[in-house]
Amino acid sequence: MSGANWEVEQLRGSATGFHERAVPEPPVASLWWLDFDRPAVVLGSTQPREIIDADAARHADVEVVRRRSGGGAVHLIPGAVTWVDVVLPADDPRWVSDIGRSFHWLGDVWVDVLVDLGVDGAVVHRGPLVRSRWSPLVCFAGLGPGEVTVGGRKVVGMAQRRTRSWARFQCALVHQWNPDGLVDLLALEPRDREAARFALADVAVGIDDLAPGRGAPADGWSPAVVGALERRLAALVG
Repeated sequence: MSGANWEVEQLRGSATGFHERAVPEPPVASLWWLDFDRPAVVLGSTQPREIIDADAARHADVEVVRRRSGGGAVHLIPGAVTWVDVVLPADDPRWVSDIGRSFHWLGDVWVDVLVDLGVDGAVVHRGPLVRSRWSPLVCFAGLGPGEVTVGGRKVVGMAQRRTRSWARFQCALVHQWNPDGLVDLLALEPRDREAARFALADVAVGIDDLAPGRGAPADGWSPAVVGALERRLAALVG
């Protein structure tokens, strides 16, 4: 499918297959929606697999995947998270050479999407990376440039992989935030596990809490989220 100057693909399958997907050459402005077929933990490019308790992941039937962008782990649970990649060629007018500022335009788009979903008060983080004790492990425990918060709690997390010819922005929109499942999968001592559970309880918020029913997934997809992001991107001057 295509909309305005964006190629749109809705992909169903494993998180592993999605994150191994290559950006075509020459690249085109694209949206890749992921409908994952089982729960997964997506590790950042530099995170060792040892941060995950392999036995716990196996017992919970959770796929452990490595993406090629940076940041902390994201727990993908069907119905609780929407994942979409936004591919931007280097010759696109939205391209920004400064890596930190390169997220800002997309953060602004997500704010507009949230408005369309009935969520007010969303803010794009335009400062430097904000770290916490748990951000090296968990994506939503920190705050990076372009990421979106409501009331100080993250709603949209983003990471980026880029080459000279394209950038691949990887976005996770929270529908329901409950960090316990991810904490249970981390290879932590019992005392640290309880500390993480407490510290992560309020770092993020789902749109189901902010605008109940407006972005709820249906059959693996959230039509409202898909439609809003595609409309907002298509409306940009490209």
